[in-house]
Amino acid sequence: MRRVAVVGVGQSEFVRAYPGSIRELAFEGFREAMQDGGLTPADIDASIVCSAPEYDRQRSPAGVIAEYLGLNPQPTFHVETLCSSSTSGVRLAWSLIAAGLHDVVAVIGFQKMSEISSAESQERMGRGADIQWESPFGTMMPAYYAMYARAHMAAYGTTLEDLALIRVKSSVYGKLNEKAVYRKEVTLPQLSDPQDRMAGPVASPLRVGDCCANADGSSCIVLAAEDKARAFRKKPVWVLGAGAASAPVNLAGRDLFTGLSAAREAARQAYRMAGVGPGEIDVAEVHDCFTIAELMAYEDLGFAAPGEGRELIRSRATYREGKIPVNVDGGLLSKGHPIGATGGSQVRTIVLQLRGEAGPMQVKDPRIGLVHNIGGVGLYGNVLIFGTD
Repeated sequence: MRRVAVVGVGQSEFVRAYPGSIRELAFEGFREAMQDGGLTPADIDASIVCSAPEYDRQRSPAGVIAEYLGLNPQPTFHVETLCSSSTSGVRLAWSLIAAGLHDVVAVIGFQKMSEISSAESQERMGRGADIQWESPFGTMMPAYYAMYARAHMAAYGTTLEDLALIRVKSSVYGKLNEKAVYRKEVTLPQLSDPQDRMAGPVASPLRVGDCCANADGSSCIVLAAEDKARAFRKKPVWVLGAGAASAPVNLAGRDLFTGLSAAREAARQAYRMAGVGPGEIDVAEVHDCFTIAELMAYEDLGFAAPGEGRELIRSRATYREGKIPVNVDGGLLSKGHPIGATGGSQVRTIVLQLRGEAGPMQVKDPRIGLVHNIGGVGLYGNVLIFGTD
């Protein structure tokens, strides 16, 4: 198989309510990626558009967006694996290039969630679960992750303060990220004060501060075969590993509630393909849709043994200066979570880190970076590993 590299990355600002159309929103991430890689639409052999359905009225958005971005008559595809859609798109693009079907592929993720109300958004997220056996009973994303939080607390003694420390870290770096929707500091006293909005209950034990916010946004990752990559960039960032897995959609079919089995399997595949282990990861982006999700990711990825992830946040090991910096762009908790664009934003962060271009969020001399992106409540799991020459 051919080696594949990332040659261009882009992202719109993540905002609460984008005023334009989905095609205009997609253009913002695409434009930045084109400028970043010194590319034009004529350089793109194929496009992959990634989003979850039913947040806007457009059917088959890939066709509409490809036309708007000037990517006809090249083939275009629509990929959807809920919140992990754009890393599924990156994996597909890597496959197409490695197999020799295309040389340069653009992966465009977007979501315009503000076209519907918060209640409607939660209902659609709930239907990411089984519409026969689970979602009719009112299960929604915060409630699902609250069950995992309860299980982790019962098994390992994890505390509300452990979760709060993750939110505090997120806000430290969210303040530095000009693309983030939430750029305010969150303190431990706030999260402990029942009179503070951030400490308000959502689904016990999760509070407002434990939950990420919906957002509108787009991302774009351009991948290329080795010969093209070296022509576009002096310092390509290579795809070293790409793991993917799934789990039963019904929680009744699962046997693990202190972690996500799909994430563990995807990580195992990605580490094996890349020929590295958890101890060799210099910087990571993990899917922190809720604080408990980041804590479980520490353990699912092997950064800590089961039940010991809390020690990483307590010791600040996951801060920028720590032994395994995680989500030093603010993560979903501060950036916001525009479903189809989220994974692409994570990849963009890691690519900028490996190039040494992450500005005030830059980790010292990283060589290998990891992206962990989850769809639904651990229904889909993608882990990507990137490295420099």
